[in-house]
Amino acid sequence: MPGTQPPAGRLEQASLWINRGLAVVAGVALATMMGFTAFDVVMRALGRPVAGSVEIIGWLAAVAMALALGDVQVHRGHVAMTLLSERLSSRPAALLEAVNSLVALLLFGTAAYFILRYGATLQDTGSLSETLKVVVYPWVYAVALGFAGLALALAIDLLRSLQRLAGAA
Repeated sequence: MPGTQPPAGRLEQASLWINRGLAVVAGVALATMMGFTAFDVVMRALGRPVAGSVEIIGWLAAVAMALALGDVQVHRGHVAMTLLSERLSSRPAALLEAVNSLVALLLFGTAAYFILRYGATLQDTGSLSETLKVVVYPWVYAVALGFAGLALALAIDLLRSLQRLAGAA
């Protein structure tokens, strides 16, 4: 059909949109963390520190980091060690990239799963934070979502590597 994308193209577009949305939320979390930190510094100077500021800043930092992971992967914003792959021909380089993407996908997919399970355990037990005595599982779920976004981006990388591998045959 004219104008329709193949399933891999739709999956790639979905990954782009999902990870872009998660990155926007990460940016909001980072900006909120910065603003809250500045507010806490001013309040401390006035002798009125904000109770639970360490907890809140820690949660926001975790969410900002985790939700940005997938977008960084999509845009190749990470440090890449290419000393070996630059010296390989196209087929071995594609194979190395496919293996690397698969291993990373398994690692971060497993991490997302276990972080999600940890969040469910915190939710089931009614676990509360130390200082503010509020539920913490939504923050853990947000971190799991960030790792899932990274796993999705890595799955796209794996598909691309496999396509290059098939094309180099």
